[in-house]
Amino acid sequence: MYAIVDIAGQQFKVAEEQQIFVHRLDAEEGTEMNFDKVLLINNGEKTEIGTPVIEGAKVSAKVLEHVKGDKVLIFKKKRRKGYQKATGHRQFFTKIQIENIQN
Repeated sequence: MYAIVDIAGQQFKVAEEQQIFVHRLDAEEGTEMNFDKVLLINNGEKTEIGTPVIEGAKVSAKVLEHVKGDKVLIFKKKRRKGYQKATGHRQFFTKIQIENIQN
């Protein structure tokens, strides 16, 4: 069984007991969260598609930890001008575990 759910403006294909990284959520570690924007549910033999969301369906998840992603380097250079600049960025993520998919 899997579902496609909208979490923080992005769509994820999730299954029960799966761990995923999403953009930083405002929740403490160890708390339970419910996501109501379920777009699709497939339970093996039947697929239910929402218009745009399925009424009454929700995905329960547990916040495991808040982490930072890998560093992305940005390097700018203009040839023959003596200009070069390097900066970096690390994105903030929240690691969640999908506990239950309710239809």
